[in-house]
Amino acid sequence: MSNNSMKNLFFHSLRSKQTLVTIASLLLFLAVVSFVLFEGTKKTVALTVNGEQQEILTHANTVEELLKQHNIVVANEDFLKPSLNTSIKNNIAIEWEQARQIEITVDGEIQTINTTEHLVSEILAKADVPINEHDAITPAADAEVGPNNKIAVEKAFEVTLLDGNEEKKVWSTSTTVADFLKQHNIQLNEFDRVERQMDEKVIPDSVIKVVRVEKVTDVVEEATNFAVETKKDDSLLKGKEKVVQAGEKGTVSRTYDVIKENGVEVSRNVISEKVTKEPTKKVVAVGTKVVTASVSRGASDTSDGKEFYVTATAYTAYCNGCSGVTTTGINLKSNPDVKVVAVDPKVIPLGSKVWVEGYGYAVAGDTGGAIKGNKIDLFMPSKSKAYNFGRKKVRVKVLN
Repeated sequence: MSNNSMKNLFFHSLRSKQTLVTIASLLLFLAVVSFVLFEGTKKTVALTVNGEQQEILTHANTVEELLKQHNIVVANEDFLKPSLNTSIKNNIAIEWEQARQIEITVDGEIQTINTTEHLVSEILAKADVPINEHDAITPAADAEVGPNNKIAVEKAFEVTLLDGNEEKKVWSTSTTVADFLKQHNIQLNEFDRVERQMDEKVIPDSVIKVVRVEKVTDVVEEATNFAVETKKDDSLLKGKEKVVQAGEKGTVSRTYDVIKENGVEVSRNVISEKVTKEPTKKVVAVGTKVVTASVSRGASDTSDGKEFYVTATAYTAYCNGCSGVTTTGINLKSNPDVKVVAVDPKVIPLGSKVWVEGYGYAVAGDTGGAIKGNKIDLFMPSKSKAYNFGRKKVRVKVLN
């Protein structure tokens, strides 16, 4: 082959390679331009997923289409803003939060709810769980639910608290008596007591009674009774008494241990005593003189003596309630024929000899509850004679 032929062939090959490079460069340029044009038509979107924000470019026409492109499935309980059918515009902000399943326990009963709420109070409101300020809620109502997605509610109820003499209604949850007292800042002193076991459960309508116990020392000066000594005196009629020496009470200082419950004294025990004044005994003379039933009927006996009129009735030894023995010791049942007159000692002294019109000589040897003033009661041996005597106005003379 000639040199000219070889030279022509070389230049022909070189031109072919240049053409191919030019074509390839053109295609690359067109691809780059197309890509730039394609990317340039994408819209900028601020997408927040479960609190994490990112900026993306998309050709999606709606929110639903965009979320599907990112494999996000929206449930009814999820939070989404704006809605699925919203058209995508440049620089649009889209927020999606997936609902969590929250377990709510109310007094031991469990229910669940799917929600995107974070505050406990908002979750309970969405679950239609009513609460008040006295309920025990974990976590607290104004806190966010914890990572365990659980809420516990103990419903409060009214309890009657009797603290000493004070009664009031208070709120409590199902807890022990000890925790109840701590919850309401009830302090117990050394001797106070609670009329329930401290580990006993508090239930609705319970009554918690706190008895306030107080131990005090009381020193009191008190009177002491005097002794009574009796002495026989044969100068006094039997049954009569005469105070020979008046008695006088003494005093003693006593120290007591006193226990009060709710302000009321329930026990008092003597722990020491000291006599501060000795008592003076009372001495009483007791008459032993018995009046004899015989009286003198001498005419000279009526020469002197106090004479007056009285109303006279009669009685026997066998009347209802009668013992048969007179105030002065005369046994009427053993001496049915004796002449005895019941008198008022203020008018006719007991033991006096008297003369009674229509009755004769007698001794003032008895008394009676109805015999007062100028009245006398004449002893008769039988009921018939007493009835026959009746009631009369008679003349009486006191002989001595």
